[in-house]
Formats: sequence, structure tokens, C-alpha cells
Amino acid sequence: MGRAILGRKIGMTQLFEDDGRVHPVTVIEAGPCCVVQKKRQARDGYEAIQVGFGNMRERLATKAIGGHYARAKIKPKKYLREFRVESSDAFELGQEIRVDQWSSGDLVDVSGVSRGRGFAGVIKRWNFHRGPMSHGSMYHRRVGSLGATAPARVFKGRKMPGRLGGERTTTLGLTVVKVDPERNLIMVRGAVPGAKGGLVTIRDSVKAKKK
Repeated sequence: MGRAILGRKIGMTQLFEDDGRVHPVTVIEAGPCCVVQKKRQARDGYEAIQVGFGNMRERLATKAIGGHYARAKIKPKKYLREFRVESSDAFELGQEIRVDQWSSGDLVDVSGVSRGRGFAGVIKRWNFHRGPMSHGSMYHRRVGSLGATAPARVFKGRKMPGRLGGERTTTLGLTVVKVDPERNLIMVRGAVPGAKGGLVTIRDSVKAKKK
């Protein structure tokens, strides 16, 4: 895995170029993140690093959590995530991972938990077409036919009404428009999953690797 960092979605705005072009961007407060633990192939069976992000009140941390962070000599963090790496020896405990590892023009993938929209019908959830809206149609926004009648059951995987959103999703191939290392901000062109203030993960884009 390449570069990666945790961040907090702030919101959307616009950035203007000198020639007047406008970019709709999402502003993300990315890092700084601290390396909390290193996983090794010989001991754990794989290479990875645990990364902490966001300040946490120390009195809210249990003794187990406090001791885990104390090994790296850092204060407890609000979020703890793990990233696979080629070799954990390239990192040191307590090392900071900052947003300045990216620059304008880079492609990134942003993952987060999408906004929950509750119970939704098939039109909103699956983009079904509606039926005729004329009087007497008796069919407007319903599901419609559920398939063959011989099995006398609904096959698995049938698109039906249900819970919409609230799932982990990834937006691929977003372009980095601007990076502000002093304020730990990264601005990417387009929308990213989740509500304002939500936790997001930024990684090097898999699309960029194919080029």
C-alpha cells in the first residue's frame, strides 16, 4: 500500500484558478496522525502500522487504551486504524504522518461512511422508474413484478425497499487541487462520502497505479 492518512471531512467550497476556472472541492482536515504500533511478518503474520488520529480527553481512556498509546509515548487518540505496508521498519513509533506527502494533481481514493437516509423505496434506493401517474393507474412507486411465479418465492439479491446509506463506501480517482500543510488541509475535486465532521481515509488512488 502507498501513502495513506486519516482525516475529518469539513465541507465543500469552491477554488478559483488565475484564469477564472472554478473547482468544486471538498475540504478535509487530514492528520497529523501518529504511528501507535507496528505489525511485523515474523510476529503477527503481516506487515502493517496502527495509526491514531484526533485528540481524546485522557480521562475517557481506559487503562488498556492508555497503556497501548503509552508504549509509543503519545497521548490517547480518538480514532485508531490500521494500514498495510510493505515494511513496518520504515516507520518509527510516535512518528507523525502529515498531509504534505501529497501535492496538487495527485489522485487519491477517499473512504468513509455514507450518510444514512433511513428506509427508502426502490425509486430512491435503486433508481427504478415510476409507473404512470394518471388517475386509476394503481401503480406509481411500487416495486412491480418480483420474477417468475413457479418457484413461489423471491430470489436472493432482488432489489427491494430497505435501508439506504450508512455504509462504508469509497470514491475513486479524486484529484488533489490544493494542499495546506500549515493547517493540515487537503482539498480534493468532487464530493466524498459522509457527513460533515465524519472520519475519512485518504489513500493513493488505485487508478493512478494502473497508469
